[in-house]
Amino acid sequence: MLRRVAAHLYGIGRHLERAEWRARLVDVNYHLLIESPPHAAEPWEPLLAITGQRDAFDTRHEVVDEDSVLDFFIFDERNPASIRSCLMAARESARELRHRISSELWLELNTLYLEAQQWRREDLATRGVFAFFSDLRDRFYRLSGVIDGTLPRDLGFDFVVLGRALEGIESVARLLDVKYHYLLPNLEDVGGSIDLLQWAAVLRSASALEAYRRTHGTVLRVDHVVDILLFDGTFPRSAYFAAERLAGALSRVAGSGRGRDVVPGAGLLLDALDHASADAVIAAGLHDYLLAVEEACVGIGRTIAEQYLAFA
Repeated sequence: MLRRVAAHLYGIGRHLERAEWRARLVDVNYHLLIESPPHAAEPWEPLLAITGQRDAFDTRHEVVDEDSVLDFFIFDERNPASIRSCLMAARESARELRHRISSELWLELNTLYLEAQQWRREDLATRGVFAFFSDLRDRFYRLSGVIDGTLPRDLGFDFVVLGRALEGIESVARLLDVKYHYLLPNLEDVGGSIDLLQWAAVLRSASALEAYRRTHGTVLRVDHVVDILLFDGTFPRSAYFAAERLAGALSRVAGSGRGRDVVPGAGLLLDALDHASADAVIAAGLHDYLLAVEEACVGIGRTIAEQYLAFA
């Protein structure tokens, strides 16, 4: 397969996954602020710290408030990681490959792209933030269904999987860090009503609340939340589930099961998720563990780009 084609397929998967998870990150922070009183002078600042975009934000905004952060993460075309920018990038990659993707995928993605071009901050205020993100979440579900239901399971599909899986692992870690950075409650507040509301919001943002209840019941415990989002091999939005898909796709792309040899970081990440436990990583420091996962994803992405995607 041509590297140019592989790069566009990988870009479709990665940018769509990034747009969806960026929406989830903003949505969970918004839920946290609505459901519990803010504990910081700048309650939107954690999102900027978690995504590593504080410097880029500061070049365009003087105040970290709801309006400026929503504009930065949703509408700002100068921010390459905004939802609108990610949709533009995914659509451009799809446009280059209209002969390689299904007409259903092109229609769904192009329609969402055209709608995103019409988004305005005033419209968001009129519709409401909850309704906006609920509708957007449904559109991403449709896109995922179209991808899974219309693309042949060939080498091209594996590159889409690589982009989606790698972005998904990194985003799960960031999602958990939203809660961690949300000015961790005082020791006496751990397990209290506000703390539990925040963890429930994290689960809802990953569409994991019902899956959590089926596995662990109605009592919310931090170790169980961490377990289902990081280590549960049956839940499709967990980091481990995505890491398995990543390793499998890499093995097929490399041929002869050599995915771990070509990109050893992927095998190491899968092994780390396979042999860890929620209790262990919480005891050792959840924040540090999540940062290590994010750094591993960055390294794997760099290696994939060098080995398979770079072209003159």
